[in-house]
Amino acid sequence: MNILRFIATLLMSAAPLAAHDMWIEPTSFLGDTGKIIGLRLRVGQDFLGDPLPRDPALIDQFISIDSTGRKPVYGRDGADPAGLIHVAETGLLIIGYQSHPKPIVLPANTFNQYLREEGLDAIAELRARRKQTNSDAREIFSRCAKSLVYYGTPTAAQGDQAVGFTLELVAEKNPYTLRAGQDLPMRLTYEGRPLPDTLVVAMNRANPAAKMTARTDKTGHVTFRLPQDGIWLTKAVHMVPAPAGTNADWASFWASLTFELKSSGTGAAAK
Repeated sequence: MNILRFIATLLMSAAPLAAHDMWIEPTSFLGDTGKIIGLRLRVGQDFLGDPLPRDPALIDQFISIDSTGRKPVYGRDGADPAGLIHVAETGLLIIGYQSHPKPIVLPANTFNQYLREEGLDAIAELRARRKQTNSDAREIFSRCAKSLVYYGTPTAAQGDQAVGFTLELVAEKNPYTLRAGQDLPMRLTYEGRPLPDTLVVAMNRANPAAKMTARTDKTGHVTFRLPQDGIWLTKAVHMVPAPAGTNADWASFWASLTFELKSSGTGAAAK
């Protein structure tokens, strides 16, 4: 029993570093109307992820937004894909998933490494001032994932928009109107307000090790020059002291945004 308990502890302590990002992978980012697409939730690292089946206990919001408005995303409990949508309109479709907070306790070394990896320097400094650097950390974390898919001929007039998530990445140009080598400006907000000096990471599925990183400016903006076609994941993490009554020290929010950059075909049609 002691051996089993030891193994379980090792697995739990390794899990946050091995599988902490969360993103949405549609079965198709581009295509024609009239199709049903699956919305797969993935949890992992370096754009390699395990399925996150639909769990109603975790879902705060699971929505899609198109030209006709905002709608809930439906699916079968326990299923992967976690949601299904029928594409009825041409244009940009915004998919959003926000989870309820979930608790976790991390050993000090694991938590400190996680703070370094995610650029959470202010939290590391606050822990040092509180003499907590060598203490385990009780955390509650929430996922704030978005994905952009496009059906038809893209136009610059149709773009991403804020959906009201606690932490949110918003593309300020329609990525489906861009080509490789062009700039994608983004903004990051926390509780609807610009979030400055926060690390944002962009990676391409074909070469996730070649990550691009930048910190938001004082208005919450950051720009990436996307060097190649393919499916992109952008992400950011924000952490604050946990509210009273949550039985936690820290509350973290994990934002992600996925889309496909395609210089030929659909994405090249708009100039």
